[in-house]
Amino acid sequence: MAQYFELHPENPQARLLKQAVALLQQGGVLAVPTDSSYALVCHLDDRDAADRLRRIRQVDDKHHLTLLCRDLSELSNYAKVDNKQYRLLKAATPGAYTFILEATKEVPRRVSHPQRKTIGLRVPDHKVLQALLELHGAPLLATTLIPAGETEPLNDAREIRERYEHPLAAVLDAGACALEPTTVVDLTPLGDGDEPEVIREGAGPLATLGL
Repeated sequence: MAQYFELHPENPQARLLKQAVALLQQGGVLAVPTDSSYALVCHLDDRDAADRLRRIRQVDDKHHLTLLCRDLSELSNYAKVDNKQYRLLKAATPGAYTFILEATKEVPRRVSHPQRKTIGLRVPDHKVLQALLELHGAPLLATTLIPAGETEPLNDAREIRERYEHPLAAVLDAGACALEPTTVVDLTPLGDGDEPEVIREGAGPLATLGL
């Protein structure tokens, strides 16, 4: 049965966050708020937890997952970033953007794109999630919490608990999220001298990236 943590959106209680981190380290999948919508997260290096996350979301291993990072220095451990890419990342993080970049060897092969060896990364602008990442001390593997057969992510923490009471280890309730998806930008073309490719326009303004 999923534990339910009610967290202050601006000053989340450290005691509850520590309990959430302990559940992650035990292989649990959590529902957490982000600056776009609620998401499912788990420990990056736990294969069983990642498989469980995919089963809850009902997606196969071809579905791209995202790494949630604390900051740019952590992101650069998991992605190969040149100077042009770094300038765009610096302008847009933290924020509601997901960036496609070439994965480093720190990223398990099972979670990167099988042909392109790329990974989606983002630095969320949400105080509860940032505090969780800080206590966890490493990126989290994530996917937007959209129920199978539906098109919109869930935004009510109590409904999430009711619908996923058994497969989830915990639900972190910090109130409603913005309910607008991230802007997704593929930065890998920059390495070949081309322009970034906008995959999806969402909450993150393209003007911030000069696009």
